[in-house]
Amino acid sequence: MKNILFALILLFSIVLGAQDLKYQPEREKINDLVHTKLKVDFNFEKSQLNGEAWVTLTPHFYAVSKVVLDAKSFNIHEVKVNDKKAGFNYSDDELTVELDKTYKKGEEYIVYVKYTAKPEEIKQKGSENITDAKGLYFIDPKEEDPNKPTQIWTQGETESNSCWFPTIDSPNQKTSQEIYMTVPNKYVTLSNGTLKSQTKNPNNTRTDYWKMDQKHAPYLVFMGVGEFSVVKDTWNGLEVNYYVEPEYASEAKAIFGNTPEMITYFSNITGVPYPWDKYSQIVVRDYVSGAMENTTAVVHAEDAQQKMGQLIDDNEWESTIAHELFHHWFGDLVTTESWANLTVNESFATYSVYLWFAHKYGKDKADANMYSDVQTYMTSQSEDKDLVRFYYMDREDMFDTVSYHKGNAILHMLRDVIGDEAFFEGMKTYLTTYKYGTAEAHQLRLIFEKVSGKDLNWFFNQWYYGSGHIKMNVTYDYNTINKTVTVNINQRGKSFKFPLSIDIYEESGKTTHNVWVDSAQNSFTFSFNKLPKLINIDAKHVLLAEIAVKKTLNEYIFQFNKAPHYLDRRLALEEIVKDQSNKEAFNTLLKAFNDPYYEIRIFALENIDLFQKYNKKEAIDKIVKMAQSDPKTLVKAAAISVLGKLVDPIYKPLFENGMNSESFAVTGQSLISLYQIDKQAALKKLNTLPEDNKKYMADAITTIYISEKDKTKLPFIANHLLKGMFLTEDKRTQQIYAEAFKWISESDNKEAITNLTNDFVKLGLQYKKYKFDQLGINMLNQLVYAQQQSKNSNKEALIIILKTGIAKLID
Repeated sequence: MKNILFALILLFSIVLGAQDLKYQPEREKINDLVHTKLKVDFNFEKSQLNGEAWVTLTPHFYAVSKVVLDAKSFNIHEVKVNDKKAGFNYSDDELTVELDKTYKKGEEYIVYVKYTAKPEEIKQKGSENITDAKGLYFIDPKEEDPNKPTQIWTQGETESNSCWFPTIDSPNQKTSQEIYMTVPNKYVTLSNGTLKSQTKNPNNTRTDYWKMDQKHAPYLVFMGVGEFSVVKDTWNGLEVNYYVEPEYASEAKAIFGNTPEMITYFSNITGVPYPWDKYSQIVVRDYVSGAMENTTAVVHAEDAQQKMGQLIDDNEWESTIAHELFHHWFGDLVTTESWANLTVNESFATYSVYLWFAHKYGKDKADANMYSDVQTYMTSQSEDKDLVRFYYMDREDMFDTVSYHKGNAILHMLRDVIGDEAFFEGMKTYLTTYKYGTAEAHQLRLIFEKVSGKDLNWFFNQWYYGSGHIKMNVTYDYNTINKTVTVNINQRGKSFKFPLSIDIYEESGKTTHNVWVDSAQNSFTFSFNKLPKLINIDAKHVLLAEIAVKKTLNEYIFQFNKAPHYLDRRLALEEIVKDQSNKEAFNTLLKAFNDPYYEIRIFALENIDLFQKYNKKEAIDKIVKMAQSDPKTLVKAAAISVLGKLVDPIYKPLFENGMNSESFAVTGQSLISLYQIDKQAALKKLNTLPEDNKKYMADAITTIYISEKDKTKLPFIANHLLKGMFLTEDKRTQQIYAEAFKWISESDNKEAITNLTNDFVKLGLQYKKYKFDQLGINMLNQLVYAQQQSKNSNKEALIIILKTGIAKLID
């Protein structure tokens, strides 16, 4: 599963006191699932499911005379074993069935259960810390909300599918399946496997029969129901379909259209052709996370649905699409045997984004994404957590930046240690050895050792079964007489063993040295002809490390110009922008305007100081050219932003032209820049924008609405306030929305207060574990206090709305 709100979770994580951690082993296998057959229909009035289940099982090893099935919040109507009525006990969300005889290993039996599932009565945690993980979700089932479609969808990870069908709800179980879903005729259905038949019933309903012969884990079983447009694609004769709301049908292929190419690429790099019978993706409302890798039926949150104006700038969902697809090898084909080993699913899925970006867009984009993931881990205060950990309080605690982002970086290091050929051959061998089964990190190590011939205990012991990351100070001792330089590596805190690449640059070129660090303090001496211009530590940028090394401005300038890696340029620029009064530094920043990778160009634009005396006209001329013709619309928008800050009417035609762009980023930034020099012209342009497009340019429009003090626009601002305050790293944007929060808190606008309250409640409940509910309570209390102090005539009604929201968060 991919969670897109790690930034939000990290922002509101608090450091908890010491806890008594529990040993959490793989679940004991007494009986094994063989096959699951379900017949279900839905009670939309009660948000319940009526079901019949035929569960085929066999003893794992020892003979058995009973079986225990997970069945959360059911009404059990009837139980049979091999078509004969059976005794049973149902308590504590477990159904214990007495078998008709003692069964030995290899003998199969079928348990039939007729039941009603009541998901609204369930209280438990789910994957990625979802509160109230009900397994089965009814969205506007009574069709009461005109702005929301009626839908049904399921979410099984970690162990929530037993909220709607009886099973052994554990990742170390595998089952084939068939599902008969009876729904009103107007709805489309989706499940795992192939749609075998559709049968119309006399009561204006239809029964769809879905069947999958390959085995997968119970948490990957999925059902989706709703009014979707199904946009069809193919890969090697298999169906590749995209289920979206009708409004987004024309954009579906722009959003998901790289999927067939991804399937080809992932089949090639794993050496295992896509192993399932179709690949569908569905976008649902009010989804409880980012996306989920249900086998052949991936579900995405509604943010996946984007308009062309967004997609022209960047398909922000492409990494998630790749992540969930790669799970169909790592996670679905071979599944972690326990949640303690979750990283064998999630680290590979996260690393797939690096692989895909490098393949499709080049190494710079892949390296930029890796750097972002590493920074997410570094800021998470998770140094004390092992990658594989059997001691934790709750299985949901495993869904964190260690399992995902740190695991991603560790795989990148492992690839460097054993080499590309052995790494990808190891992936293939792991997948073919354990296909349709389960595995753990020890088995992963044994496979990579078998393929490479190398002992990897040292690597797995410190990176998989250990915590933390490398922290080192680097110093240099030059001997100009002997023409040598000694590189001193001093590790801080925990000591790691690792290979280290060191590039030494002289005027004549670069010399690469690969050394082995095996203690807290290591020194390596190298000869040179002329005093080095730069010594680049971890030149390949593969280490999960904090490296402290002093460099001069000239060294950073040299690094930007000569060192090849994205991070060489990015990290050098971060230092260069601090000293733009230096002419060479400023000129280097101008050079960054021509960098082949767009994020470097944006960084240079966002940090340039046009009040320097050097080459100001040259800089502005370059920025104008970028605003007009840069191939990347996000760079155009950044350039327009810089020109807008000059508040010069000469650029008005450029801004007005930008308002005609298909790009929402360019349009939004042109609007703000135009507003800074001609308010009336900007407002006129704003009023001509299609209403549906305005929400995609919320930051720009909110800035103008706040400046105009237009109270009629408060509901619009409120709808985007939480994202603007908490889901961006841009300080200016945060400041804008902080001002908006104060404005709304003192207003008498009922719609705005209601919108803001509902957003706090939604996110507060979804991320309760990370204390977002407490943040919501605190901020809603601030709104209550502001209303109490106000002279608003309707303040009592507004306070009731706010206090109702607070009560929902407290409950």
